[in-house]
Amino acid sequence: MSEPANQIAAIIEKTVEALGFELVRVTYGGGRKPTLQIMAQRPDGTMSVDDCATLSREVSLILDVEDPLPGEYLLEVSSPGIDRPLTRPKDFERWLGFEAKIELGMQIDGRRRFRGRLVSYEGDKLTLDTDEGSVTVDYDDIAKAKLILTDELLEAVQKQAREREAAAADK
Repeated sequence: MSEPANQIAAIIEKTVEALGFELVRVTYGGGRKPTLQIMAQRPDGTMSVDDCATLSREVSLILDVEDPLPGEYLLEVSSPGIDRPLTRPKDFERWLGFEAKIELGMQIDGRRRFRGRLVSYEGDKLTLDTDEGSVTVDYDDIAKAKLILTDELLEAVQKQAREREAAAADK
């Protein structure tokens, strides 16, 4: 995360959590009118359009008071989506067995980018099975990571949604 993004995350995190959401990622940057992107979700992984609107209103109020960014910027509040970024240890744990792209801050055997199935996450070490074999990286060395949209991932997400709907109907 950039310094402004870290600053914004620190300012809004308690409010995001108080509203019942988890902060997934904050990014800031762009051209003449930069974009502040806040990505969040409920603990069950959901995030509706109404949730985004609620969070946007609350975050806007905080940012208007704190005024941490110079000039104008666009505020974008969104859900992580299906091919979501993996930004926290629990993201890697939750999505074990699915395919991901990983970009490292440093090279391993002359490579920074890896694509493969998330096999394990133990003790801050992530193991991927790639076409070239197994690769283990330290969590702290990961610069970017995201799930790859596959039929398997779509089916799993749809199944989770059906299970949530069934549980809600039982209440």
